[in-house]
Amino acid sequence: MGKTLVVGAGGVSHAAVHKMAMNADIFTDITLASRTKSKCDAIAAAVKERTGVTVKTAQLDAMDVEATAALIRETGAELLVNLALPYQDLKLMDACLLAGCHYLDTANYEPEDVAKFEYHWQWAYQGRFRDAGLTAILGSGFDPGVTSVFATWLKKHKLDTIRQIDILDANGGDNGQAFATNFNPEINLREVLAEVRHWENGAWQHSPALTNKVTFDFPGVGEKNMYQMYHEELESLSTHFPEIERARFWMTFGDAYIMHATVLQNVGMTRIDPVMHDGKEIIPIQFLKTLLPDPGDLGALTKGKACIGDIATGQAKDGSGEKTYYIYNICDHEECYAEVGSQAVSYTTGVPAMIGAAQLLKGNWKEPGVWNMEQLDPDDFMDMLNEHGLPWQVHELDAPVDF
Repeated sequence: MGKTLVVGAGGVSHAAVHKMAMNADIFTDITLASRTKSKCDAIAAAVKERTGVTVKTAQLDAMDVEATAALIRETGAELLVNLALPYQDLKLMDACLLAGCHYLDTANYEPEDVAKFEYHWQWAYQGRFRDAGLTAILGSGFDPGVTSVFATWLKKHKLDTIRQIDILDANGGDNGQAFATNFNPEINLREVLAEVRHWENGAWQHSPALTNKVTFDFPGVGEKNMYQMYHEELESLSTHFPEIERARFWMTFGDAYIMHATVLQNVGMTRIDPVMHDGKEIIPIQFLKTLLPDPGDLGALTKGKACIGDIATGQAKDGSGEKTYYIYNICDHEECYAEVGSQAVSYTTGVPAMIGAAQLLKGNWKEPGVWNMEQLDPDDFMDMLNEHGLPWQVHELDAPVDF
């Protein structure tokens, strides 16, 4: 149905490309490109062994707009799926405009030298994509991504309005490492240690990182400590659903993770500005990344389950007053590894990337312009979650959350 160029060769890409190959009727031709071609070749070999599908590979500097546009033209790609670093989003969007290609990513843009991720840089491309007759879909991972689609599905089928929403992300997996991040260490630590923001009563409320902790009993996972964080879907949901009075994001961390992250921050290892070492300039967090385990290598070691979902409160469509729903997915690390060779964190981002790409290639999400997931029709996406490894459940709760 469509030729696809995937940029980036990390753990998420490993999962997404496997799932694309398993849907060859939609993804008729796949090219995987990265700065390090050997990583692409390794993923392509694994895909060939598991599915029999051939994935083409290419070397690419994603910051080189002309080179990316040339590769789009060479492959005939209808869609570029950006699974690279968020610093590269704007360059890849520029390349798509130059070469006449649709665009999809899983995380919003942030400058490499400032730990600040916001949508305004990408939303500014709305007119350019619309005028070019091209579609850009932002944040087609799980959070952001599925969590936004969950909210839209609730608004379409259960609630007329959403008054408040909490997004809860629990990883109950254990990989046996003293300290390891579940996705790219540089991006993970920048996110976790950033100032907390949440939307409440028409304004952003601020608090220090890792200071607001709540214990929650997650389905399939059990009781975990979750910490309030800022995450980009809070910005897009509060923008596109203006009736929301409060929107918050929570993620679970074990005590060992919190201790390591705090110590690393205190000694300067999470700094993103250059420092001099032995007469050379280095960026501490990038050096730290080389020392930590590669999340893509942890699949075989990780056991346990993850649970991610939304708890939303609003006026019921049936006129029965205010109701609260919990909509979520439970994902098993070992089952993910058995299917595609990835742990659940990569799987829960890679599968929605495939499904979002499929929505565009199938013509369901092909309105010219730049769109967040909650702006798009949720139904076929939700059906595909059930069909392709991320089944979801929705339950009515007795009352809104009390934390």
